[in-house]
Amino acid sequence: MKRKSLAMLFSATIGYASLAATPAVAEEFVTIGTGGQTGVYYVVGQSVCRLLNRNSEEHDIRCNAPSSGGSVANVNAIRGGEMDMGVVQSDVQYKAYEGVQNFQADGPFEGMRALFALHGEPLTIVARRDADITGVKDLKGKRVNIGNPGSGQRDTMDVVLEALGWTVKDFSLASELGAAEQAAALGDNNVDAMVYVAGHPNGSIQEATTTVDSVLVSVDGPEIDKLVGDRSYYAKAVIPGGLYRGNDEDVNTFGVRATLVASDQVSDETVYQTVKAVFENFDRFKRLHPAFATLKEEQMIKEGLSAPLHDGAVRYYKERGWM
Repeated sequence: MKRKSLAMLFSATIGYASLAATPAVAEEFVTIGTGGQTGVYYVVGQSVCRLLNRNSEEHDIRCNAPSSGGSVANVNAIRGGEMDMGVVQSDVQYKAYEGVQNFQADGPFEGMRALFALHGEPLTIVARRDADITGVKDLKGKRVNIGNPGSGQRDTMDVVLEALGWTVKDFSLASELGAAEQAAALGDNNVDAMVYVAGHPNGSIQEATTTVDSVLVSVDGPEIDKLVGDRSYYAKAVIPGGLYRGNDEDVNTFGVRATLVASDQVSDETVYQTVKAVFENFDRFKRLHPAFATLKEEQMIKEGLSAPLHDGAVRYYKERGWM
């Protein structure tokens, strides 16, 4: 009996030692680049991480989403291996992948991969109601703030002018005020309309529409259809009615999209779990910020994406029957 007990004890001790020597599954840490803490990009990253971390015990992935310098900074950090994923404007995604404009010196970022598109950042035109402007073509002959050189709104407005066959001379006044100044200029009757590229709801648009009786102007028509069709980083957009005083109806326009991208060095499993966390909690995700309320799955996996989809994302989309 004693010999048997000792043998059992020895066997149990060896078994315990063997179990203890088995290495635990290492947790993977994922970092998502966002933007300033007051912006929607920061909310995007925090929201994705919140949903991903809910099931971290199952997939052993932990996510954090620190504040960052925004789209260009996120691209550079992903390319340099300092971040795994990042929120990036769709036009910046295109330029980085192709290696043009800001990214020409570094060349094409061929390892960039798209996960999905997010909320739109539409071209938003706000006009004084007494200026009698309802569509983009009504801007001809008006006083319009087209944005300061180098700004996103100025860049987009220049593209619109080209599409319409116009120049700044087609306005009676083309002012170049920055985003922080234009709402006051509209209220002071120094301009008839102001132009902005931003997610909604937006504080500057809120200021403009509460300062003076004003309308959001539609930006659509065959010229805009062709513009969006020719440039993959643009997408149609709708500004929902009811967001701003005096503007109860939806307004059609276009713009860039916020997108979530990664490097092809991020594992397929990590990306698979990330997109799964978002789309299997989609209603919850949409409630995390007003800008997410109008998101639709079928648009998110194709609109505004210039880089190829990551293989991990493709795996999930095929499982859902979306591809």
